[in-house]
Amino acid sequence: MADRRAAINRAAAAFATISATPRLDAELLMAHVLGISREALLLGQLDGPAPEGFAALVARRLDHEPIAYITGTRAFWTIELQVGPGALVPRADSETLIEAALAHFGARAPATILDLGTGPGTLLLAALDQWPRAHGLGIDESERALSYAEINAEDLGMAERARFRRGDWAADLQGQFDLILANPPYIGAGESLPREVSDHEPAGALFAGADGLDDYRIIMPQVPALLAPGGIACIEVGAGQADAVAALVAAQGLRPGRRADLAGIDRCVTASH
Repeated sequence: MADRRAAINRAAAAFATISATPRLDAELLMAHVLGISREALLLGQLDGPAPEGFAALVARRLDHEPIAYITGTRAFWTIELQVGPGALVPRADSETLIEAALAHFGARAPATILDLGTGPGTLLLAALDQWPRAHGLGIDESERALSYAEINAEDLGMAERARFRRGDWAADLQGQFDLILANPPYIGAGESLPREVSDHEPAGALFAGADGLDDYRIIMPQVPALLAPGGIACIEVGAGQADAVAALVAAQGLRPGRRADLAGIDRCVTASH
């Protein structure tokens, strides 16, 4: 039986053709099958035989299944979320929205938060962790995604502060919110995606018409009435879409802004009164 170091090395080499993070993928899978954190693995658990279940996980990854679906978890901002088929995998790019909200509020804190297209609760629960006195509402059309959101809120001790409901964006929603977060689908119908996305993640959370802007055209007219005075809406956009979405913001009489992700891409368009 191969030892853990050799098994990780072989898996990383195999993943090199399908993943931008082959070594990380291999270490996460090894840690998962051992039932420990990656940190614990690297700090003292690399010796010893590789567990039997590791090979099966490697095979799933080689079939382009997302690491988050295999392990059932994904870290985001300051929290760890349960995820799986039917829910969009949280991505680090989306943390740009939380950064934009922090920049807006400064020493203040939003009291009420709305997350449109919440998925497994990603943005809402990250924001509630950032502002522990806030309460929020997450909306999604997918019952499966909402089931993950409910589980995550319970696991994170936020069940009393986070509510979730099924809905079509903000249709029929009343009230105002200090912070509105949204990560709508923004992939154009003809665009190609990596297999781990196209083969496994829900198409309804990815594609939005020919130009990828269909859902922004629905969301932006809903925002002015929902945004409280002094608040901000932080909306994720795809690469190259910031100009078009900012124009939709301005058309609603709101002031648009932008924030770039770590790669320097305008990833968040903001809207404020």
